[in-house]
Amino acid sequence: MSRLPVLVVTPGEPAGVGLDLCVMLAQTRPKSHEIIVCDPQVLAQRAERLGLNLQLNLWDGDRTGEPGRFVLPVPIAHPVEPGRLDRGNAGYVLKTLEVATDGCLRGEFDAMVTGPVHKGIINDAGIPFTGHTEFIAQRSGAPTPVMMLACPDLRVALVTIHVPLSHVSALITRQRVSDMLKVLHRDLRVRFGIPNPRILVCGLNPHAGESGHLGNEEIEVIGPVVRELSGLGMRLLGPVPADTAFIPSQLRDVDAVLAMYHDQGLTVVKHHDFENTVNITLGLPFLRTSVDHGTALELAASGRANPSSMGAALALARDHAVPAGS
Repeated sequence: MSRLPVLVVTPGEPAGVGLDLCVMLAQTRPKSHEIIVCDPQVLAQRAERLGLNLQLNLWDGDRTGEPGRFVLPVPIAHPVEPGRLDRGNAGYVLKTLEVATDGCLRGEFDAMVTGPVHKGIINDAGIPFTGHTEFIAQRSGAPTPVMMLACPDLRVALVTIHVPLSHVSALITRQRVSDMLKVLHRDLRVRFGIPNPRILVCGLNPHAGESGHLGNEEIEVIGPVVRELSGLGMRLLGPVPADTAFIPSQLRDVDAVLAMYHDQGLTVVKHHDFENTVNITLGLPFLRTSVDHGTALELAASGRANPSSMGAALALARDHAVPAGS
């Protein structure tokens, strides 16, 4: 019998909108098993603040039966006040990620969906943390995580992620660009079912370096990698100047874009379709998706949060997860 996908969900920062999104989406009919990793009392309190009904059973590991939503308890450290960060709950946030990640690695869950965390408050608590992508990859032992944001008609992956702009150039190496392209190519095939993906590769510098007058990374790093991997059968286009990489004529028949740094690529995809954009981590032993926005502290418990991105993240995870034992 075919089994339903089991999705594990972490709401993220408890003072933010992640809890709101889980409660709001719980008002809809589930299409898979969805397990929310959090403190049940905190979730119930947020539902009460929103004036919404919420009834979730404890997850017992039973994959059979009708689609449903469940809770996997992790106790909160300090009481939660919507909109007010508390560094005392930083460890709780990371514990939910650990529980979800480890469950995926054991095959208990088929995919992981994450709500927004607040990197600053975690660091303020004295815990080094640069983001979901790096944290989950390290715990999973994945050597080359790749962040990709996707909406229905655009996918953008990144060579560098959460680093200062002044550090980007030093990180654009042949090895790194090659590794990222290989992961992107493989996961487009394996996760997204694209047999022979076509990838557009952005340059780093204005006008892709203007033949070396505005930078040499395209000549010394990006171009040689594109030629080498193209020779191995990948369909690659680039390096293309980033200011024209996203015009319709360039994107025609392109399955994904590889940008060199965070804002070079993500500004475009978020402008293109912010509400339906999903953050995906490639290169993991399981599928992880996430919202494309932050904690929105000012909207927590207000009823004004928009669950579109979380809904899209759940749908993408459900559609592309491979249920264990299926």
